[in-house]
Amino acid sequence: MKRAALANFAKNISPPNLSIMQDEGWSVGRVRTELLSGLTVALALVPEAVAFAFVAGVHPLVGLYAAFLVGLITALFGGRPGMISGATGALAVVMVALVAQHGVEYLFATVVLMGILQVFAGVMQWGKFIRLVPHPVMLGFVNGLAIVIFLAQMTQFKDPSTGGAEWLQGGSMVLMLGLVALTMVIIWGMPKITSVIPAPLAGIGIVAILVIALGLDVPRVGDMASIEGGLPAFHIPLVPINMETLQIILPYSVILAAIGLIESLLTLNLVGEITGKRGGASQECIAQGASNIVTGFFGGMGGCAMIGQSMINVKSGGRTRIAGIAAALFLLLFIVAASPLIEQIPLAALVGVMFMVVIGTFAWNSLKIMTKVPLTDAFVIVLVTVVTVATDLAIAVVVGVIVSALAYAWNNARRIHAITRESVTDAGAKVYEIQGPLFFGSTDGFTELFEIETDPDAVIVDFKYSRVVDQSALQAIEAVAGKYEAAGKTLTLRHLSRDCHELLNKAGHLMVDSQDDPEYGIAVDYGVRTGILGNH
Repeated sequence: MKRAALANFAKNISPPNLSIMQDEGWSVGRVRTELLSGLTVALALVPEAVAFAFVAGVHPLVGLYAAFLVGLITALFGGRPGMISGATGALAVVMVALVAQHGVEYLFATVVLMGILQVFAGVMQWGKFIRLVPHPVMLGFVNGLAIVIFLAQMTQFKDPSTGGAEWLQGGSMVLMLGLVALTMVIIWGMPKITSVIPAPLAGIGIVAILVIALGLDVPRVGDMASIEGGLPAFHIPLVPINMETLQIILPYSVILAAIGLIESLLTLNLVGEITGKRGGASQECIAQGASNIVTGFFGGMGGCAMIGQSMINVKSGGRTRIAGIAAALFLLLFIVAASPLIEQIPLAALVGVMFMVVIGTFAWNSLKIMTKVPLTDAFVIVLVTVVTVATDLAIAVVVGVIVSALAYAWNNARRIHAITRESVTDAGAKVYEIQGPLFFGSTDGFTELFEIETDPDAVIVDFKYSRVVDQSALQAIEAVAGKYEAAGKTLTLRHLSRDCHELLNKAGHLMVDSQDDPEYGIAVDYGVRTGILGNH
């Protein structure tokens, strides 16, 4: 078992697509597109990282360092080229209570442990469970996230002179809205003119030049906080190494690790649909974990995939690892050398970019199909959207998966029925031909199919068109057999797996006709795995 886990780990940390130009073709034009896309992403990362640092109650540089380190490491080794990672609001809202109660050093220790848990999840290949997320949940996820991104931009319309307590008034608000609209128009129209410069970068650049040249009095990046700083320095979290510390940080680490992986893996799937790439879930888990371990030792607040910035990247033409690496390095350059220039960029331009991300992220087709899909799927889409906005992404996805699973189980439970007829080969015997899966949800319906008192002395239950799924199904079969035995009648099973034969014959109630029976072992595998049944 350990050898297999180590083999998986070695496989995942040696990504087969580490070539940054794989499948894209090396050319000057491709590199230029990737670098410009990275620059666009870096500009959009600055206000996000600063804002999320404020949410978590830490210094802006703690958020910026996290955006740089997490973004760089995941760009190098992550499971999906084109994805962008950094400090996120979903993690920041969890961190705020920890920082308020115990201080920032405990946050750094928590981020390190969070990374270790994520690496473990990757080694165990738990990332593959993201396949269990149904499509309606994905639609609700992207819709809710688009709304969250939109609402997050509303803070930029607050007056910085009042500490963000009041909205901009009169001409200031009109000017802000006008610049946002101008940015969106440029982003919409630029691809029709040229594709040499990514449209979002053109929008930011043109509006920034206009504002600086005319000296327009609008909120700028520097009004949020100064982003000037040095290189991140190695720093061991100053916390006691004891069980008390572990008891404090472990609950937060588990929650942060889960939220980070869920958001990252869903973003991985979303980017995969756009770029046509698949796989890489376990590799992404390991990359996210490694990045958070490093970030915790370099004074960062940790992070995960950022769907907004990832959408900016892929829509700007970023398809390889170059874009993500460039975004991280540009961000570091902003911190150590170019902060006076970056702080002059109007927030309106960045808001305009994010509004275009909202428009591109929201699954507008989900509104059209709402009346065409099953009612349960429509409900799940709306539910996940609402929960995402009201709470956070991880809770919304978990709720959506649970509701979808319960709906699936209920629908399958209602499918169980039987066709009755007289046996051709066994004179006088009654045959129950079971239709539909037999599992924990359909066992009650299964037992209600039989008319034990009025049935003849010989009864045959044929599972040719059914499937025995779990231990509850075996228990239901045995219970029915016991009732027939108590009534002095014989029950014979046909087309049941041989593993089920052995388990049910051992109970002493059944006669099993093994001719033409299938060779599947789901029921016995489930029983042995859960410990309900012995290993036969």
